Amino acid sequence: MESKLKPKLVFVHGIGGPRDPDEQLMEWKRALAGGARAAKLASDISALTMDWLADCSFAYYGDLFADDEPQSVGGPDDLDDEEAAIVLGLLAEFLEEEAARPENQGDRALARVRAQLSPDGQPQGVVGAGRHLWAVATAVVAVPGVAHAARWATASDVLRTWSQPARYLRRKDKDAQKTTLDERIRARVLACLDPARPTVVVGHSLGSVVAFETLASYEGPVPLLVTIGSPIATSGLVWPRLRPRPPATPDCVDRWLDFWDGDDLIVPRRKLANRVQPNERGVKPTPRQFESRMWWAHGATTYLGRAEVAEPVMRMLSAVSAATDASAGTNSPAGTDASAGTAAPAAGS
Repeated sequence: MESKLKPKLVFVHGIGGPRDPDEQLMEWKRALAGGARAAKLASDISALTMDWLADCSFAYYGDLFADDEPQSVGGPDDLDDEEAAIVLGLLAEFLEEEAARPENQGDRALARVRAQLSPDGQPQGVVGAGRHLWAVATAVVAVPGVAHAARWATASDVLRTWSQPARYLRRKDKDAQKTTLDERIRARVLACLDPARPTVVVGHSLGSVVAFETLASYEGPVPLLVTIGSPIATSGLVWPRLRPRPPATPDCVDRWLDFWDGDDLIVPRRKLANRVQPNERGVKPTPRQFESRMWWAHGATTYLGRAEVAEPVMRMLSAVSAATDASAGTNSPAGTDASAGTAAPAAGS
């Protein structure tokens, strides 16, 4: 009797300072288990937390920002002009979308900040962008509704939110081996993948960009890609800098679900499904929107704890696990539910 080769579940985190990847893995799994309970899939929770259902990994790359920790961004000279110009572009689009919210119509403070970017509300050139960015960030935290909802109390808080995506998208910061920062980050994700096993990938925030670009050249099976709180569709800076171009669903992906909370201030309102080209099998991202009415809706565990997110992840893992059980002629561990008879969702469904 052949031994069972379990599927994999890989989490890819977003921005933030140093963290313990083992602790984060447990925290994300607990959140997903909470979502499974909310989805009435309680019988699968032990299988998830005990790693019977899948081998779980947390693709950690936060330490690669160690030379330029986001917490160290404390003044106008802490970012070079190119980085600052990227952050200004990201911030400009964020402010544009905030200004379009019905509750922000007529907000004079927000209008003044947008005018400070330039007369048309867009960032100006690269030269002197660092000091211009600091001035804009300082003005942003004076807009009470926006600053409070996004958890920004100081200009440094604003820059911490956007500096890591800017550094990733610069495609620079080479190490001794001439490997750029973004390449080193994707290598961390690639190290968690196993081409011999089907893998469900969950990418949050910047991690959704990293996961997307990593899978673009990956050849192993990915029955489900889940993006949560994703900025991929951010027109001004992220979208035109994505690689490869034109952006298309990776060929290895059978199904892509893109979850976004209408109260998540970091996520652009442009749906990925309207922008990403299908892969050779016609798979495109399927948008799934909900409204949490939460003060801070962007957290990864907040998304994972929702039934809407947890259910397709758990059902796919159960379906793949059941299929590998059948092919290997093994039985699931006692007390788990492999969801026998649950077929994998059709591509693009």
